[in-house]
Amino acid sequence: MIRILKYAGALLACLLIGLVAYGARGYRDAQSDAEDLRARADALIAQSRGGNSLGGGRLAILLAVEDPNFWAHSGVDFSTPGAGLTTITQSAAKRLAFEEFQPGIGKIRQTGYALGLESRLSKEQILALWLETLEMGNGPDGWMVGFHSASSAIYGRPPAELTDAEFIRLTAVLIAPASYDLVRSDAELDERAARIQRLANGVCVPAGFSDVWLDGCRQSPS
Repeated sequence: MIRILKYAGALLACLLIGLVAYGARGYRDAQSDAEDLRARADALIAQSRGGNSLGGGRLAILLAVEDPNFWAHSGVDFSTPGAGLTTITQSAAKRLAFEEFQPGIGKIRQTGYALGLESRLSKEQILALWLETLEMGNGPDGWMVGFHSASSAIYGRPPAELTDAEFIRLTAVLIAPASYDLVRSDAELDERAARIQRLANGVCVPAGFSDVWLDGCRQSPS
């Protein structure tokens, strides 16, 4: 029995070392990619495709939904209500570091890459890369990638020129782009947008850390 426990302990130690090494690889990859990513992000910002180009108050709404503690955390967040398991930086890492992301162990490298991004890029640069790589669902001409591109495809205008309702509808898609429909009427998307509107109005808050669906902002029965 003692020998078995020793073997089990050794295997567990090897596993932990392997996971740490996999995360560290992601961190190093992000640092290696940083120069190119900074240039790419700065070009997007110069083209008015960054976070500050969304329009007055709009970025605050988007962050309240997607990553409430974005400006303060270092790539991960394990406590903020509504944050969930994936920060904006981790979400960007998922698309910047992987040709095809596989859940599970891939989360380890994704997190390491996110930490690496935070160590080399500004928050504004990370935000610009995230906005440009977002999956936005089906549009009039097929699958859409990028928040600004989706705004143009769906509404014919950049985000800063959208109504609040239009902007919130785009934001609502992000949690499940393959399930919601921006082109046609979609009652489930309308409900998601209504929850975000209540959050933006300050009449509700997420029910806890994992409340990414904003159940805390569900319409109360009349």
